[in-house]
Amino acid sequence: MNIQRISLPTRRSFAVAAITVLSFASTVASAEIKAKLGHAMPDSHPQAVAMKKFAELAGSYTKGNVKIQTYSSGVLGSDEKELQAVQAGTQEFYIGTLAPLSTRIKEVQVWDLPFMFQNDREAYALLDGPSSKKIFEKVEPAGLVGLTWTGMGFRNLSNSKHSVNKLEDVSGLKVRVMANPVALDTWKTIGANAVPMAFAEVFPALEIKALDGQENPLLHMYANKMQEVQKYISVTNHVYTPVALVASKKFWETLPPADKEGIRKAAVEAGLYQRKLLDEGNADVIAKFKGEGVTVNVMSPAELARIQDKVKPVVAKYSAAIGDDFVKGFYDEIAKARAAAK
Repeated sequence: MNIQRISLPTRRSFAVAAITVLSFASTVASAEIKAKLGHAMPDSHPQAVAMKKFAELAGSYTKGNVKIQTYSSGVLGSDEKELQAVQAGTQEFYIGTLAPLSTRIKEVQVWDLPFMFQNDREAYALLDGPSSKKIFEKVEPAGLVGLTWTGMGFRNLSNSKHSVNKLEDVSGLKVRVMANPVALDTWKTIGANAVPMAFAEVFPALEIKALDGQENPLLHMYANKMQEVQKYISVTNHVYTPVALVASKKFWETLPPADKEGIRKAAVEAGLYQRKLLDEGNADVIAKFKGEGVTVNVMSPAELARIQDKVKPVVAKYSAAIGDDFVKGFYDEIAKARAAAK
């Protein structure tokens, strides 16, 4: 019987190879996945605070596997550019409006229909409801993975000309609105000169009087120092603005299941935290505006009813375009949330 002996150099080669493999495996196991998250809000805004919390939680829940760096104030680009980057896989996360997708994914436009909600509670119920989940399903073929919906607040009107107390006061105001068809048609219908513009360009345009006004949630206005260039705010609560935290599908598909689960958990918790911060901030922001010399008025229910009546054709037009069944389901969810609160 011939027994082949392994020479010493060969044993050494095996040992070296084994150590190399083990070392490589250890490096791969501990490799940190780095990701970028971008959004438009400044560091003082609740969204920026909540997204830092999301990055912290994601790191914890993935046991340090995923490290997310947040970028605020639109430094990675406008909402549209960031969404495109996430779709392309060159940016991993984005939180903000999905309005830039509204011409291709019609269901996104449902949130732009005016005067749907009576309070934040109703809006939160819809953010967590089946209609919002359906929208996330619709955006996935566009290269996005929906993680959570959270709030930005009710939109209100500001301008540098005069108080807006009635429908006629809107006439002729050059107002920046979001770049989506529903918003444009709504403001044109009530007499404004509606101008679509990236948010990063709004403050300079207001400063040089190229625009008279804009419409956004109050905390959004304050965090972006609108009080420095706008002297009149009218509380209209005409539209509730949600924001979506989404991931790049290309990036998402590279993650192991455990990391996906951890990131989803972090996203939901951070989204709820953002809502809490918004609720707390909204409680005193009007006093802050007044303290800095801004005139704030609350539009009367009678005048809001006149505006609602004026924009009924816009609601009807876009309900048909979005899909009557989808819009009906959305309103049914609102009615259910309203009834539950009684």
